[in-house]
Amino acid sequence: MNSMEKRAVIIGGGASGMIAAATAASRGIETVLLEKNEKLGKKIYITGKGRCNITNQCDIEDIIENTPGNASFLYSALYSFDNNRLRELLRELGVPTKVERGGRVFPVSDKSSDVIKALNKYMNRHNASVRLKKEVSGIRVSGGSVEGICTSDGDFISASSVVIATGGLSYPSTGSTGDGYRWAKKLGHTITPLSPSLVPLETREGWVKELQGLALKNIRVKALTTQGKSIREEFGELLFTHFGVSGPVILTISRFICDWIKDGVKLRIDLKPSLSHEKLDARMLRDFSESPNKQAASCLDGLLPKSLAGVIITLSGIDVQKKINQITREERQRFINILKGLELNVTGLRPFSEAVVTAGGVSTGEVDPGTMESKLVKGLMFAGEVLDIDALTGGFNLQIAFSTGYVAGMSCR
Repeated sequence: MNSMEKRAVIIGGGASGMIAAATAASRGIETVLLEKNEKLGKKIYITGKGRCNITNQCDIEDIIENTPGNASFLYSALYSFDNNRLRELLRELGVPTKVERGGRVFPVSDKSSDVIKALNKYMNRHNASVRLKKEVSGIRVSGGSVEGICTSDGDFISASSVVIATGGLSYPSTGSTGDGYRWAKKLGHTITPLSPSLVPLETREGWVKELQGLALKNIRVKALTTQGKSIREEFGELLFTHFGVSGPVILTISRFICDWIKDGVKLRIDLKPSLSHEKLDARMLRDFSESPNKQAASCLDGLLPKSLAGVIITLSGIDVQKKINQITREERQRFINILKGLELNVTGLRPFSEAVVTAGGVSTGEVDPGTMESKLVKGLMFAGEVLDIDALTGGFNLQIAFSTGYVAGMSCR
């Protein structure tokens, strides 16, 4: 490539890659986006259950607070391209947005495909070239600067800037298979330990299978070490599965227990957080007095789902055939103690194929936060999930992808 010639190659056609390509091209730089899949935005398509939770309409400090993985690295990117600019851009591209519970932002149409079309339109507007089914095999560097990329079919594309926007390891069916980590490591970058995050949890107890499909709202879950140290506490919705537990509170907790799993983690679930032990006892006594000759399980329908009541009665050591008027005060207290502290032993995280995002990645200490450029290789930028940055659910991870992608595109030269 002639020394006066500028070309940016963007690897990866997800949120960060598409906005990086459009941004670079808008600055008059010849831009080529390479995507190994047959279409763009595969992961965008499945986000928000197909509705695409684009971002969160909160202030930057709240985004930072909801980013447990290296949040301070993001200040420059978020102030360069925040959630308001993202919503305005999408509106200009024909995708108006709306704000729902918890500040979550979705397209008015509730179609993630509309977001993908808009980003494609944005790239086309600025004449960014998109090549699908084009797999990159490596990045060529000379004298500490990028020279271009090599493809698996033998092509070489020269470039003055290369943006790695290949995603992490979560949902590998969308193309996130860790390519970016391998290239970065080969070029001297540190890859911090990778772990599935925002992912369901596997538990030891066999009785969870009896509750498969049962969703509980307004419960409180606390994650603790086996020594009793509190790791994280969440309030909200939980779902029992055949392998353990899932649901919003569990996905959030999963992010904070990664480092503790090998030593053992317990979940303590308060099924009735709004009621004290005393109030629960009074409630049960009242219910029991109305049907003293009924069996225990049949008298708890107003308090718990039938399947869950049966499990807790068994865990309490109460004979399910026992009549209400035969239940002792000690048995009743054991039942209440389990209601307020149902315990599960976590045996592991579910695989990357079920994780919303990857924790870990290219070390942010080796990347300039103001440009997303590598401190080790001139002209090499990183954007999105490939970086060691991850956030909680609520649109934060996509905002990070858009913000870092924008900054990487602005830094191409």
